[in-house]
Amino acid sequence: MNTNSTLSLDPEKTALVVIDLQKGIASMETAPHTAANVISRAAKLAAAFRTKNMPIFWIRVTPSADKKDALSPTTDTPARSWDMPDDWAELVPELEREESDFVITKHQWGAFYGTDLDLQLRRRGIDTIVLCGISTNIGVESTARFAYEFGYDQVFVEDATSAQSAEQHTSSMEAIFPRMGRVRSTEEVLAALG
Repeated sequence: MNTNSTLSLDPEKTALVVIDLQKGIASMETAPHTAANVISRAAKLAAAFRTKNMPIFWIRVTPSADKKDALSPTTDTPARSWDMPDDWAELVPELEREESDFVITKHQWGAFYGTDLDLQLRRRGIDTIVLCGISTNIGVESTARFAYEFGYDQVFVEDATSAQSAEQHTSSMEAIFPRMGRVRSTEEVLAALG
């Protein structure tokens, strides 16, 4: 993590945004951090945000019932099949979601595209998001790119984020995210919250 600057977070202007910690995605093999560790750290962050009455946004991904909104452009890597179990999009219970938390359902990689995430953040005066989840280089990075273009300050929680390989995770954390925000550990974020 970057120790060149102390992390400071304004409780009135900061929200936690957690990407795709749902049954269907959290069951995948991840690296360098296991999904169980990512979930545990995200739950710790959420608990700390709650104590400060700071908003928490749980993001999940699933296609519409008819699956017509699933993208299907021609690619070198075949797209994932959208034939998923009924509970695929359910948030994992270890997150201990509360009624005051927000759940945003997205239908693409990024949490801003086609959702009201930006609207909900702006109406609450949020200008900084703390971002974590699975997968680092897909859902998290896609969300981060939109957030950057929308002008949000961002904190990426390195050890509360993971990908399908350590190389994918490291590429985003070392080459992309430092250009869009600050990369910190769970402990650094918790310390910033007091």
